[in-house]
Amino acid sequence: MKKILVSCAAIAAMMAFTALPGELSIGSSLPSPDLKMKDVSGKQFSFNDVKKKNGLLVVFSCNTCPWVIKNQQVAIQGFSYAASKEIGVIVLNSNEGSRDAGDSKNAMLAYAKEQNYQWPYVMDDNSKMADAFGARVTPECYLFDKNMKLVYHGAITDNPKTPSESTRDHLKVAVDEVVNGKSVSMTTSKAMGCTIKRKS
Repeated sequence: MKKILVSCAAIAAMMAFTALPGELSIGSSLPSPDLKMKDVSGKQFSFNDVKKKNGLLVVFSCNTCPWVIKNQQVAIQGFSYAASKEIGVIVLNSNEGSRDAGDSKNAMLAYAKEQNYQWPYVMDDNSKMADAFGARVTPECYLFDKNMKLVYHGAITDNPKTPSESTRDHLKVAVDEVVNGKSVSMTTSKAMGCTIKRKS
């Protein structure tokens, strides 16, 4: 019985750290680094335009998801922290299915101003990048090192449901480890949020 329990635990651990089908796996290269995407300001940005000497943080987000809204404070803190450590930050809105509603360009612009975004907030046309990353929900984070290899994927903290009760800032810890040349101790975590609204 003990052997069975140990085997089950090992399988569960493997599942927790294995990418789902179609999902970008740890160690993967940054997809489409030169693809230009339109920011709410009207400017065009690619991942290569935004990256800095210590890496790049790519976040799939939106204006309307309740999970995004309740995690916005810890999100801005985490994104600002990454930026302060010479890691580029870019936020993608892939909700192509709601461009005529709460995730329109004008709504995105208003939201970015309200939240005082200090990084590009771009439209992911036809959810191309969400598909390339295998991103499923908002918010969902992907941290790349200076060589543009994926080193962390998942949630901002260990408690997306109740951010005020978080005990570990997954993103901040990963940023510190990357900047200090260490291996990321927790490479994946469960991103919880609203499903990305792709066009049907």
